[in-house]
Amino acid sequence: MTWEPELDELRRRETMAEQLGGREKVERQHHFGKLTVRERIEAVVDDGSFWELGKTAGVADYDGHGNLVDFTPSNFVFGLAELDGRPAVVSGDDFTVRGGSNDASISVKREESEALALELRLPHVRLLDGMSGGGSVKTIEMAGRTYIPLLPGWHTVIDHLNVAPSVSLVLGSVAGFGAARATTCHYSVMVAETSQMMIAGPALVEQAGLGEVTKEELGHARIHTGNGSIDDVLGSEAEAFDRALHFLSYLPTNVDELPPIEDWGDDPGRRENWLIDAVPREPRQAYDMRAIVGAVVDTDSFFEIGRGWGTSIIGGLARLDGVPVAVYAEDPTIYGGGWTADACRKLIRLADLASLFKLPLIHFEDCPGFVIGKTSEEEGTIRVGSTALVALRQLTVPYCTVLVRKAFGVAGASNRAPGSTSMRMAWPSADWGSLPLEGGLEVAYKAELSAADDPEALRAEITERLNRVRSPLRSAEFYEIEQIIDPRDTRPMLCDWVHLARRVLEPGSTTWGFRP
Repeated sequence: MTWEPELDELRRRETMAEQLGGREKVERQHHFGKLTVRERIEAVVDDGSFWELGKTAGVADYDGHGNLVDFTPSNFVFGLAELDGRPAVVSGDDFTVRGGSNDASISVKREESEALALELRLPHVRLLDGMSGGGSVKTIEMAGRTYIPLLPGWHTVIDHLNVAPSVSLVLGSVAGFGAARATTCHYSVMVAETSQMMIAGPALVEQAGLGEVTKEELGHARIHTGNGSIDDVLGSEAEAFDRALHFLSYLPTNVDELPPIEDWGDDPGRRENWLIDAVPREPRQAYDMRAIVGAVVDTDSFFEIGRGWGTSIIGGLARLDGVPVAVYAEDPTIYGGGWTADACRKLIRLADLASLFKLPLIHFEDCPGFVIGKTSEEEGTIRVGSTALVALRQLTVPYCTVLVRKAFGVAGASNRAPGSTSMRMAWPSADWGSLPLEGGLEVAYKAELSAADDPEALRAEITERLNRVRSPLRSAEFYEIEQIIDPRDTRPMLCDWVHLARRVLEPGSTTWGFRP
């Protein structure tokens, strides 16, 4: 006798598991423009690399003789895989079985996926669709009792944030626990027209007396990429998978390693001649900061994160001579580059990511200060802005600022990480002070202007007088700025700097942890 009968039975059960919730449910998934969980995993992992765990877990029906007659697989699929040749944990909800809710025996497998990623110190890519392990009212009848919500295994999700990269892809309608899993990560993506995210669905909202709404009105991607709950939105699942892999390519497998250097094939000595004219002489005239960043870093290496929120700050990852770095810059086309509360939150997340995964942080500065006015006060901008400066103080990586134009006020002091001797280099277009001359002049010379027979003439006279001493060359005389450079030399200098910065990077987690 051999064990072939048992192996045949195992293969039969595996085949049944591969049917997911059945042909009708699979067709319905496709009808709404969504892949099944197994199709998603196949699309994101390296060919043939998926090592599935718990494939035959589920709910079985037996006849009176103990023979299996029907089998419904657990609605959560996970395992080990390779992503672009590097190991990772990949998990996904199966919406075709009970919408991914906990009453289809998902919880133990979900907890195991998180624990495995933490124990093996591996990146975790979550493919979210449905309740993602959250319960439903039907659970009460099935269990014969109610339960106090404890979020079992949630501590593992939190602990993993400080160990290895995590990415959440929202690929369908997620609510409750699924929404929490979507946002507790280092990077998150939604698919434009086939995914939604919400704390609770339309039925619960209506029952709470809050009106009749659709799931799109509650949780469309434009809502959550506009408020910062989700980082980015893509047009298709395939684009979301590519985006996740691209993000991971800048990061190490875990905090015990340094980010991988990649031969990008871009000359570190490349000089872009147009940079000398990139900044207009008129201080109120805007320009394209993204073009400047793109010209300085390795060609096509800038990976922007969160473009739809905190929009006065541009942030993301890039490479310099193949070395991964984090980059942020003020956008002069949005509030003149002034820091809003949301922009500060965006910066905090980027600074935490840089510290955790040892990415030198580079700031292309054109900061007129915090955005002022009633809305800014109501949003607590100064509080969040102060927290952003704390995040810069807590950096565990070298910090370098290119002073492109403005540096004013408390926010403008981000030209240097507080208390550090971080590298700074200024373009000849740089302009700094406690307040911008435009506007600040009205405050400082208010009495003289009020008493003048010709206020406009006096204003012009004062402006000309101040402009004569406004040059950054004057500041350099007093060593208030270390170096003024030709903008065309920015890339070669930053490529030299990043290799020096790389030498002092030490793998390891931060003492305060990542703040999602």
